[in-house]
Amino acid sequence: MHSRDGHPTSFFLNMSVQIIFESHATTTDNEAGLASGWNDVELSELGLRQARDLGERRRADEIDAVFCSDLQRSYRTAWVAFEGREMSVFIDWRLREADYGDRTKSPSWEVGPQKPEHIVTPFPGGESYEQTTERMRSFLRDLLTFHNGKRVMVIGHRATQYALEHLISNKPLGEIVPASWTWQPGWEYTLTTV
Repeated sequence: MHSRDGHPTSFFLNMSVQIIFESHATTTDNEAGLASGWNDVELSELGLRQARDLGERRRADEIDAVFCSDLQRSYRTAWVAFEGREMSVFIDWRLREADYGDRTKSPSWEVGPQKPEHIVTPFPGGESYEQTTERMRSFLRDLLTFHNGKRVMVIGHRATQYALEHLISNKPLGEIVPASWTWQPGWEYTLTTV
């Protein structure tokens, strides 16, 4: 039996990728209480320590590859965490935080409560969480196709995790985006379809 594109259906039935999601380490914007969005802000001294701690915490883990956004707070977290370790680190713009547009670098206490208003409607001059989720859907399709059977780490942003929760855990964005977020040492997902 074959799918519409000619692949055997068993090809799709047996696909899976284990994903460890880790949020990027603390930045200077985080410490200043600013919403970064696409602002390419650097890690703070605390963030550098957190990145080293991530490497220690994951030292014994078997991880086939690490994927990060092209914002330095994401990829520098990976580089610091896994420095000296033979690890493939891939940078992919689709893992970026939401573009807050005109609200970029506004106080976090102002932007946070506005996020649910931008699930469908983009931030002025920016994008919506539906749009960030579609970016992630494209990334996850590629991940499933090219890394089937692997265990990978994704180091990303709040929008990255919203999409993982929506696309893999089947939670509505209207429930995920307004929910309070608490840091923890990684989240695990099993990707089987997108």
